[in-house]
Amino acid sequence: MRCLIASLIVSLLVLSGGVIGSERSEYTMGSDGPLPTSQQGLLLQHAELHFTILPKEKAINGTGILTLVSDHSRNNVGINLDNFFSIDKVLINSKVIDENQYSNPEGLLLINLPNKIKGKFTVEIHYSGAPREAVKAPWDGGFVWAKTSSGKDWIATAVQGDGCDLFWPCIDNPIGEPKTTTMHITVPKGLVAAANGTLQSVTKGETTDTYHWQALSQLNTYGVAINVGPYEVIKTTFHSQYGNEIPVEFYHLPENKEGAKKLVQELLDITTFFERKIGPYPFGQDKIGVVDTPHLGMEHQTINAYGNNYITDKYGFDWLMFHEFAHEWFANQLTNKNANAMWLHEGFGAYMHPLYEYYLHGQTAYMSHMFDMRLKVRNKAPIVSKELLTVEGVYQEEKGGPGADIYAKAPWVLHTLRNIIGDEHFFKATTELVYGTAKPTPGDFKPVLADTEDFLRIVNRLTGQDFRWFFDVYFYQSALPEIIQSKTDTRLTLQWKTPNNLPFPLPLDVSVNGKVLTLDMTKPQTIKVLPNDLVIIDPMSKVLIEKPHVANYQRFIEESTK
Repeated sequence: MRCLIASLIVSLLVLSGGVIGSERSEYTMGSDGPLPTSQQGLLLQHAELHFTILPKEKAINGTGILTLVSDHSRNNVGINLDNFFSIDKVLINSKVIDENQYSNPEGLLLINLPNKIKGKFTVEIHYSGAPREAVKAPWDGGFVWAKTSSGKDWIATAVQGDGCDLFWPCIDNPIGEPKTTTMHITVPKGLVAAANGTLQSVTKGETTDTYHWQALSQLNTYGVAINVGPYEVIKTTFHSQYGNEIPVEFYHLPENKEGAKKLVQELLDITTFFERKIGPYPFGQDKIGVVDTPHLGMEHQTINAYGNNYITDKYGFDWLMFHEFAHEWFANQLTNKNANAMWLHEGFGAYMHPLYEYYLHGQTAYMSHMFDMRLKVRNKAPIVSKELLTVEGVYQEEKGGPGADIYAKAPWVLHTLRNIIGDEHFFKATTELVYGTAKPTPGDFKPVLADTEDFLRIVNRLTGQDFRWFFDVYFYQSALPEIIQSKTDTRLTLQWKTPNNLPFPLPLDVSVNGKVLTLDMTKPQTIKVLPNDLVIIDPMSKVLIEKPHVANYQRFIEESTK
């Protein structure tokens, strides 16, 4: 979700970089990136998480019991946990270990094991303290401690950029997704805790209540979420075209009941669209879930955070809820193998917007949205970096990342690819990328980790062609391909210019006085034209190419805002 408003993302993340000054551990505040040796070869089978929420102190008491499997014999294990927390005790296989056997100076809790371990084992960590408070959630990660209009406590977590370790002990990397998760969230009386999966039970106490949640689906690490407030809940059922029935739950503040009712119907319609276009809702064994939050939003798996004030946009639906819900397919079901492939989350998620607008309203709405995105393409860095970046690095151009281009340029690359290979191949490739199978049905697939090269292999196999040239130019180079024109009184010669002179045999439509020619651009092409002929390159806007009028407009906007 990081780009709720693509044009704001980069600047807001820059502002978030130094909010707490020198106390912030750079390691903790990064997410993903190279996997430390102490975490290599680990599989997280189950995460059992206990939280006691203390609103008055803006603090938590937590326990994380991780069931891990190591593929080799190891002397130590590393667990990501914010170094702001006090570690009360650590247990290995239910036995307390001496405090001299672990340390957490920078946010990687390194535990020296009493004995070498291979195979299954448990790490239990008891910790407490004030978690990092988000200054500008969801762009700046941490806890949000807010109040409702009636003065009740209203609390949420949002940690995509900075990682799961801001509030629970985890492996802060896509390989660290727990296969199953249970959460026990204790909150003051009068408040409700909404979280991932399905609510199993509520244990009532004198001054607190504990909500027991269970997620049977593999959970995106930053998608694990705590939401606390005086919630009411709207419940209904989604009847899938695949034959299964999925519980739908919207946890809303009491004053938002009417807006929530309307949004639930939108959610059902949007789910139908995704099932028709991509495939089955991925987490039917848990729920379709949304919760009111004091921040704008985030794609928390099966409990999407929503804070857009129930606004309908010019296309007739709530764009923010749509965007976050798109991530159930593109981020939660399909997760990038590393941050360099973050465009798989945001590019596909953003491209689903104009596709839905076409689904609702037709071609004009689709191209209107596409043109809005085209004006935001920046080309400062490749969509996919050659260096392994952290999540924050991807979102910050000054650190060599593509920044907002994963929301604007990546959808245009997908639009171009779709026009080349056709709808059938494009959507089949997308479905296989998301589910790891060509014909997904509920219950026969698991969450997938993938990257850009995986998508290329699928496209090549389905089309029977090699599109390496396409991916090399659009994903691994920053500059766009250009059309170089050479004109005489009777002839017009066109040829591609690409960064580093890379091959680029992309066919090109050219309109001459309204007659459209499709040119084979494997080499320069010359066509007959007269001085007064009207020539339009790519008249149907099928291709992402450098266009002078767009560049001129972007320069004008940039200079006028200085």
